[in-house]
Amino acid sequence: MIAEAGLAALWLATGFALVQVLLAWGAAKGAGQGSAGASMVMTALRRVAIVQGLLALAAFVLLVVLFVRSDMSVLLVVENSHSMKPLIYKIAGAWGNHEGSMLLWVTVLAISGAGVALFEKRLPQGTLAATLGAQAAIAIGFYAFLAFASNPFVRVSPPPLDGRGLNPLLQDPGLAFHPPTLYLGYVGLSVAFSFAVGALLMRDVGPAFARAMRPWVLAAWIFLTIGITAGSYWAYYELGWGGWWFWDPVENASLMPWLAATALLHSVSVLATRDGLRAWTVMLAVVAFSMSMIGTFLVRSGILISVHAFAVDPTRGGFILALLGLYIGGALALFGARIGTVKQGTTFELVSREGALVLNNLLLSVILGVVFIGTLYPLVAQAAGVQLSIGAPFFEKAAVPVALALVAATAAGPLLKWRRDQWNALFGKLLVPVGVAGIAFALVFALGGAQWLPALVLGLAAGLAVASVIPLIRRNLRRTPLHIYGMVVAHLGIAVSIAGMAADSAFKVERLAAISVGQNVTVGPYRVELIEVRPAVGPNWSALEAHLKATRAGGAPFDLFPQQRFFANPPTNTNEAAIATELDGQLYTVIGQGDGEGRWQIRAWWKPFVTLIWAGGAMIALGGLLSLIGRVRRERRDAEDGA
Repeated sequence: MIAEAGLAALWLATGFALVQVLLAWGAAKGAGQGSAGASMVMTALRRVAIVQGLLALAAFVLLVVLFVRSDMSVLLVVENSHSMKPLIYKIAGAWGNHEGSMLLWVTVLAISGAGVALFEKRLPQGTLAATLGAQAAIAIGFYAFLAFASNPFVRVSPPPLDGRGLNPLLQDPGLAFHPPTLYLGYVGLSVAFSFAVGALLMRDVGPAFARAMRPWVLAAWIFLTIGITAGSYWAYYELGWGGWWFWDPVENASLMPWLAATALLHSVSVLATRDGLRAWTVMLAVVAFSMSMIGTFLVRSGILISVHAFAVDPTRGGFILALLGLYIGGALALFGARIGTVKQGTTFELVSREGALVLNNLLLSVILGVVFIGTLYPLVAQAAGVQLSIGAPFFEKAAVPVALALVAATAAGPLLKWRRDQWNALFGKLLVPVGVAGIAFALVFALGGAQWLPALVLGLAAGLAVASVIPLIRRNLRRTPLHIYGMVVAHLGIAVSIAGMAADSAFKVERLAAISVGQNVTVGPYRVELIEVRPAVGPNWSALEAHLKATRAGGAPFDLFPQQRFFANPPTNTNEAAIATELDGQLYTVIGQGDGEGRWQIRAWWKPFVTLIWAGGAMIALGGLLSLIGRVRRERRDAEDGA
């Protein structure tokens, strides 16, 4: 009865979402009347939103229970699990498939709406009601998608003895946190979208709306940052290709919302604190969620063949495309109809912090456009009967120059004053960062042996790192607001991350060799010797495991054990890289096929400072978290002082 209870919870959540839309209409219509009836409707609206979120959460928890129990009477469990799987993969397997991941998607959507209903106290009644109504309207579409195209609780009769198992490439701890964090980011942007729709409907685009929306945007951006960083490292060590970003269309589908959310985060801060960029903020809120919807469509439409892609049924893709057209098209139509009612807001000079943030947003939008076109154009061409591929060279040539300009704008922005500043003052503040960047570029290019572009990126990273900490100079560090520390840490994280990218591009060394037991290969500063190749057995796999001994001049030898794994359920071969992490980089090794004469292919990389990529990503997310905590504390203090 667990599956039936889960399906019933979904239908009940759908019903409550419909009621929520009706109550939102009534509450918005009665806004400003101050009557007891209007207050009762608003109270009911909040409670219905909370119950809807709890019902969706109950449905998802029941699906996880079915996977943990290996209930083979449920089709989804049969197709994506096996009784012999480790517990962590049984749990994570609940969302490691199309139907389960969509249930997680809509659960986050409903819980987010419940969070707005529970915690949001600052918005006028009408705007809040319209926001909750918009959130419920989005949920209704995805509840319908689950009910009619992707029901996760379908029974199978007679039940098989066991399931088919989970895709071995997904049998990794990364599955436990990468998709949930991405979904928290993707769907968290739906709240910003709903806030924008609510503000447009009630003609209430202003600082109060922005202050209410900002924590949700910041939280979604933090989760997106964590999800993308974690996914990058997961692909790096799991796929055995030695790369950290492959410009896979579905990787791009997570990058596009992050770019839009980054622009939105800066824009909403200007609106919340300086009452500027009103129309631009609303548009970015629509665009950011549009990118999330497009990412959902790419993964689930069947038009992509990828380890990331869950669905191969074009009917499901058509359903999501219809939802995308309905929600995004409707929001854009509303924007066009109401943008004339949005007042201009406070103006500012070109040379100002607001001006730098506008430049930042424009450059982010250009990069977003490059990734969007590069990702979707081959799909459009394929639909027209033309086969073409757009890979890393296009993205790097088109996006990297803009990204370098973005780094420079990121360094300059926090050094400018709000509203108005002077060119000569800006040049004076940038003197030290520019000098550090120039010295770093010259040293790396002349002494490090790097090509000019990686050397330039490393120089810019050094300049950005210096510029990032300048806002703390001459401040009382104990009295400095926490969100300032958050900005500093996040910008410093960007510098650290791009330094890792440039170092990997400039200095990595790769070797591919066929060697026998007792022979060795040299890669970078390491000598790697093949000791033996032996069988190994895991919880649900068998493997051929190479025993490698790596030695670095002046250091103690250490062992590495790369594997070729075979999974029986479903039958799949995978490579498991063995990675040694040092302070100055990583030694990355993979075992290939044998030639039948005692020789084995060994592929090895020495990747200097590559770990800075993910360390920087963690710092960016940490900076966002510090900013979120600081903003929430400050607004709570302001509310208490006002009371």
